[in-house]
Amino acid sequence: MSDGDSLSPVGVTRLRPRYEETDQGGIIHHSRYVVWFETARTEWLREQGLPYRLLEERGIRLLVSEVQTRYLRPAFYDDLITIETRVKSCEGARIRLHYRVLGPDSDLLCTGETVLACVDIERGRPTRLPEELVRLSVTDPAAPEQA
Repeated sequence: MSDGDSLSPVGVTRLRPRYEETDQGGIIHHSRYVVWFETARTEWLREQGLPYRLLEERGIRLLVSEVQTRYLRPAFYDDLITIETRVKSCEGARIRLHYRVLGPDSDLLCTGETVLACVDIERGRPTRLPEELVRLSVTDPAAPEQA
């Protein structure tokens, strides 16, 4: 986690996989990575001063509309895993986040992206992203390039 002293366009979340997250061979099951993306995204939003609870109090939700995952190397039980989260793009009511999952030796295990739609809770319709999120996409010179 970041130190919380300043906002950063890149979030860093660390976790240790639990035994229940492994398959029979002791390798982390592929489905867990999407859950880790959500954990990292939630923590990154909190670090930006925009926890999901606050967004909902403002009358909006960020709903996942797309997920992409590319597996490169396995992760194992009790490895210290680092997940980097950054904004790839923001447009209108959508934000695309990019993730890098790193192993204990900083080797790249997995990359991924999620697209979230900003939805007005009361109307159930898309609405513009909060300006704070849009600003983060503009201020990150290291954001991955568009595909």
